[in-house]
Amino acid sequence: MAGIRLEKVSKTFDGNITVIPELDLEIKDKEFVILVGPSGCGKSTTLRMIAGLESVSSGKLYIGDMLVNDTPPKDRDIAMVFQSYALYPHMSVYKNLAFGLKLRGEDKAEIDKKVRSAARMLDIEKYLERKPRALSGGQRQRVALGRAMVRSPQVFLLDEPLSNLDAKLRGEMRTSISKLHKSLGVTFVYVTHDQTEAMTMADRIVVMKDGVIQQYDTPKNLYHNPINTFVAGFIGSPRMNLFSAQVASEKNKIMLRADKYFFEAPSELSDKLSGYVGKEVNVGVRPEDIHAEDFFMGLEKSLKIEADIDMAEMMGAELYAYFDFAGARMISRIPSRMNIVDNERLPLAIDLGKLHIFDKETGISLRV
Repeated sequence: MAGIRLEKVSKTFDGNITVIPELDLEIKDKEFVILVGPSGCGKSTTLRMIAGLESVSSGKLYIGDMLVNDTPPKDRDIAMVFQSYALYPHMSVYKNLAFGLKLRGEDKAEIDKKVRSAARMLDIEKYLERKPRALSGGQRQRVALGRAMVRSPQVFLLDEPLSNLDAKLRGEMRTSISKLHKSLGVTFVYVTHDQTEAMTMADRIVVMKDGVIQQYDTPKNLYHNPINTFVAGFIGSPRMNLFSAQVASEKNKIMLRADKYFFEAPSELSDKLSGYVGKEVNVGVRPEDIHAEDFFMGLEKSLKIEADIDMAEMMGAELYAYFDFAGARMISRIPSRMNIVDNERLPLAIDLGKLHIFDKETGISLRV
């Protein structure tokens, strides 16, 4: 098995278009790492460089202990699963799974053993004689995974493999891929634009923007301790609320002023915020930390506000209430058993113990 290491890797197209300026990334052996970010951030290009489908412009790329900058894809001992499945339409599922092993000249009995073992693990045994056109999208993706599995690679690379599936199938396949990773015990590197996939499946997540890693961390730390406003706004659904506030000092306490509201800043950030007195900062709060009146009784410190709810979205177990605060668009996640309608005035409480504070100019969190 093998980990992956990128040392100051860059990628430039046509000699002057740099999409990856300088990337340092280490993925441990048997780890499940997911690359996320907006379109054009460089996540798929990074995956394709690991696969050998794109060349490295500069820097060093290792799979295990082997420098693979000039190693062709077939010699990297990796398997790649694409968004498009890339199955042979004229071959049965069995023959699709077996094809790569036949090219390698493996024994017929060994091929049959590997194919049936993979089919059993992916629950596609009953489809082995079918052609791809007779399969659903989820079944085709399982075949694509099985074709990669039978090769017993050191590394699995998956490029948005679930984006063609409907919501129900995506949920099922997320579970299947997570189980597959645990069963195989090999390194998985996965690219997606869907943060739900990233948060539910990954050991660690790489958040990218403009070819630069913004934060590389566990899902829990990314959510609760975002390093900057980009990560804070990108990770989480709905996104983190962000609004501006001015820092003030009053009676030896660091205070924040937003619109007509004046409230105490988190005590653990007082020392850092003392250098911001008289300046503006960005304040972040997750939607679930803005509570409706009937549910904020247990908060130690809260800012009570009157919010004019101009839109309420029913999401099942919870409700998204939209309102304006301090010049910013805000969302509160509250239990759907509350009967809230559009254009209703609603008492809310912001949990002051859960605030995130960011430098206005750099966007960096003051918690780091």
